[in-house]
Amino acid sequence: MSRKRTDVLLCCGSGCVSAGALKIKKKLVETLQENNLSEEVNIIETGCMGPCDFGPVMMVYPEGVFYKKVTEEDVEELVQEHFLKGRPLKRLMLQDKEKVLATPKDIPFYKKQVKVTLANCGYIDPEKIEEYIAVDGYEAFVKALTEMKPQEVIEVVKKSGLRGRGGGGFPTGLKWQFTKDAAGLPKYVICNADEGDPGAFMDRSLLEGDPHRVLEGMMLAAYATGASKGYFYIRAEYPLAIKRVKNAIKQAREYGLIGENIFDTDFSFDAEVRTGAGAFVCGEETALIASIQGMRGQPVPKPPYPAASGVWGKPTVVNNVETLGNLPTIFLKGAAWFASMGSETSKGTKVFALTGDVKNTGLVEVPMGISLKELIYEVGGGIPEGKKFKAVQLGGPSGGCLTIDHLNTSIDYESLKEAGAMVGSGGVIVMDDSNCMVNVAKFFLEFSLEESCGKCTPCRVGLKQMHKILEKITSGQGQKGDIEELIHLGNSIKELSLCGLGQTAPNPVLSTIRYFREEYEAHINQKSCPAKVCTDLMHFQIDKEKCIGCGLCARKCPVDCIIGSREDKYEITQIDCVKCGSCFEVCPVNAISKLPGMHEDVQNHTKEAKENIYA
Repeated sequence: MSRKRTDVLLCCGSGCVSAGALKIKKKLVETLQENNLSEEVNIIETGCMGPCDFGPVMMVYPEGVFYKKVTEEDVEELVQEHFLKGRPLKRLMLQDKEKVLATPKDIPFYKKQVKVTLANCGYIDPEKIEEYIAVDGYEAFVKALTEMKPQEVIEVVKKSGLRGRGGGGFPTGLKWQFTKDAAGLPKYVICNADEGDPGAFMDRSLLEGDPHRVLEGMMLAAYATGASKGYFYIRAEYPLAIKRVKNAIKQAREYGLIGENIFDTDFSFDAEVRTGAGAFVCGEETALIASIQGMRGQPVPKPPYPAASGVWGKPTVVNNVETLGNLPTIFLKGAAWFASMGSETSKGTKVFALTGDVKNTGLVEVPMGISLKELIYEVGGGIPEGKKFKAVQLGGPSGGCLTIDHLNTSIDYESLKEAGAMVGSGGVIVMDDSNCMVNVAKFFLEFSLEESCGKCTPCRVGLKQMHKILEKITSGQGQKGDIEELIHLGNSIKELSLCGLGQTAPNPVLSTIRYFREEYEAHINQKSCPAKVCTDLMHFQIDKEKCIGCGLCARKCPVDCIIGSREDKYEITQIDCVKCGSCFEVCPVNAISKLPGMHEDVQNHTKEAKENIYA
């Protein structure tokens, strides 16, 4: 740890780096040198601190002052005020009305959170093993290896109630038991870091911010199950995570924490990184195993499960990044401590990527059992001004949409499943009333359709048929019976698909039909999108009484569909309009309205075109 007077913890997770964190560091180094402060101030690149909406962020110790949305231009003033004069720079601090929120404990975003897996993220340098060791890193592994038998380790995990954090929620201790009891050597342990859900960045942030924690969790799993080799399967789009995990493995090897006969015991273990090409289906464990073996990432029927026959046909335990990240703390603080948090069936905490139409987006860790309302309104800060909450999508493309009536629902595996969603890997996308739920369902289904490996017919053909129906509905071609057909197809695909992708892909469609059926009916029966999102089901109209005849709309129109003059005013030729919205944006007197529904001229034109086709 630093012995300098001041430590600057600068968030260098992917989000803050993309917002300019490394440029800020460079400027900070230069400015400190110019003011002869280089020997006084220590700059530490940390992992994600959580509040992405405030980034780039930094904390300055020993005071613990939290600064948000720092820019290169702020650095000079920050150095002068905070480091030279000892006065925190208030304009870069969060404020609630007249009150300055100086430290994380004052900030509402953090108050409901309980950091277990993310305890070190944002506080240590993830590329220095010494900093991890300084916060009790590898103590749990050393204790397990030197004081406990493998079965005792498994019993601790069972008693903790830890369930898989990758989405399925299978009891971790039971999975380990199956692998330990399976015949055959060698055995393997895999860290599944093939995170691919839209809006999800939990695993990425943990690997970037605290890779040694996940490695230690893998080592505990290996010792308990008898595995001698570990694989980190990380998608290639996560270069910083790959770099830091490789560095962690290298440092652990140099310290003698992995290798042959660790600490003069009979246990030997090594690990390596395997990169995936970014196929969403490889998040499914059998497809992931096929990819590690150099084959195309396609799932295979189960049983046998990986615990009996995994990598190279040998017993293999596959755990998610967050699952492994929980283990060191469970062994340091005890199974009972971990089990004291959460609900009856869902113990501990859960990391979520909170995104969408919410004030405070970012990486959060909250106790299981917290309500959706607490997560969205107290941690997330609620919906931005001028809009209302409409829905929340949980579980990514495998999950479902819930409504305002579900805000008191407990976040646990059983409650969310009963409501029509799922915990999933932890993606939470909040939507305000400007979203069209039919379009949202189409977006998620399109993602699953593109990511399907195509191996089984229900998924390959069924998802395509569902997507075609949604395309019809959102383009004004929907017809009676489409909703029922979507429900029939969705349930059939869920029942007959080979792997988890197909078995869950219809969920966004089925849940939006369940809770927003009236929007589907409006699209089909009234040829109208209530949210005014589906362009084929809306139109622009000029109010001639408000129009001043300036002609700006006509000059801006890319297809010349606006006709008129200063004297006669202007009007839109609806059949030619491509609904780009250019006229709406440039009108200086707000004479142009964006209205739901197909214009009568367009409906008549479409009807006539159909009649000509069938004539």
